[in-house]
Amino acid sequence: MLNRFRHPLVAVAVALVLTVPWIGTFVSSGGYGTVHPGENITPGMAVLVGGLAIVGAAFLLAWAAETAEKDVPQAFAIAVLAVLAVAPEYAVDALYAWQAGAGSSEAANLAVANMTGANRILIGLGWSGIALFTVYRAKRTGDAAVDYRSGFLADAVSLDRDIATEIAFLLVATAYAFVIPLSGGIGPVDTLFLVGLFLLYIVVVIRGDAGASEEHIGVPAYFHQYPKGRRIAVIIFGFVFSGVIIFTAVHPFAEGLEQLGLQYGIPEFFMIQWLAPLASESPELIVVAYLVNKARSTAGFNALISSKLNQWTLLIGTLAVVYSISAGAIGTLSFDPKQAAEIWITAAQSLFAIALLTNFEISMREAAVLLVLFATQVLAEFYVIQTYTEPTTTTISISILYAYTVVYAVLGVGLFVKRRDSVRELLERSASNVRTAIGNGTSQTEHAD
Repeated sequence: MLNRFRHPLVAVAVALVLTVPWIGTFVSSGGYGTVHPGENITPGMAVLVGGLAIVGAAFLLAWAAETAEKDVPQAFAIAVLAVLAVAPEYAVDALYAWQAGAGSSEAANLAVANMTGANRILIGLGWSGIALFTVYRAKRTGDAAVDYRSGFLADAVSLDRDIATEIAFLLVATAYAFVIPLSGGIGPVDTLFLVGLFLLYIVVVIRGDAGASEEHIGVPAYFHQYPKGRRIAVIIFGFVFSGVIIFTAVHPFAEGLEQLGLQYGIPEFFMIQWLAPLASESPELIVVAYLVNKARSTAGFNALISSKLNQWTLLIGTLAVVYSISAGAIGTLSFDPKQAAEIWITAAQSLFAIALLTNFEISMREAAVLLVLFATQVLAEFYVIQTYTEPTTTTISISILYAYTVVYAVLGVGLFVKRRDSVRELLERSASNVRTAIGNGTSQTEHAD
């Protein structure tokens, strides 16, 4: 009898059941855009049913991606997972960009604030938290990627060198992000460059060698036994169903959190930049925590890096597209000086985080630094918002952002210089992979010792 409850399909059934309350709420309310916390559902209920649906959908999404690894390169499966997992963030930002195109200057600032908040959460909480969680879980999971070392917080998570391509593309996007504020907005040129960069990345990973897939257990291993036709059907269902659930549930979930936050005196702008993105990033963090729990830390970090890459390219690039469609003409999504500072600190944080990974590992000490820098900056701004009034609040906040930008940039550049040999290896490996993808070279990984 006990073995019946250990059957992989039982886990799938439980994940599906978690989405049922949300589906019932969604249908009874009349469809997408009709579930409004505070109107036809209480904020607490929106958080509860939306949160359960997101958790269930995140597991279905992870299983679909792992099942797909049997038929496509792992990097491509992870890239698709990353895009779907952060789709809610695209939806929220697209809404603000659309409102900006209709004439709301404040909505343009909210679009940038939400985007930069999501990107910094992904690194400040995601990269650091998952690194620390990986080391914590390694003693139980036997994760071979964790290297135990003597010294204070010296244990490190080693990354597969195949992640070099993702890191290099992210470095290019980060370098470009530093110049975006100089034009005062996100325009057509930014769209062409960033979306083009993302499409090139997808081409590289699609045409990459599939290689030997990692050995899977549980639900993915069960579906790997299916004939190819049935297996593909399962994969498509997993991606589509979980994507729809996450896309429709995360906005009411975030709205419910925001309304609960307002009840406790948290400023609305602060919640849009931090609380809403935290909700929209939750599917991605759940998926990665699941992978780490299965001792697949390399796949987990690949998903995190892919998520950061597509948010730092596709998300930013499409904001101008949505804005232009709403405005009825090709235009630039303009933002104020504070949001320019937000982009600069986000780019600087990304630069520092990439520098940490240039030697293909991240230690607990490095993860702690990422977490502390992120947390102290957010808390400092929250204190300013709660203590001062406008325009003093904005002036002090911009000063804080510039100060942390300098700290991140100095640390990042210093690490790049110190690890220049590792940086050279990373760039050479990535360039080789790109040449292989377009048929003009042999993959660096094939020659690695």
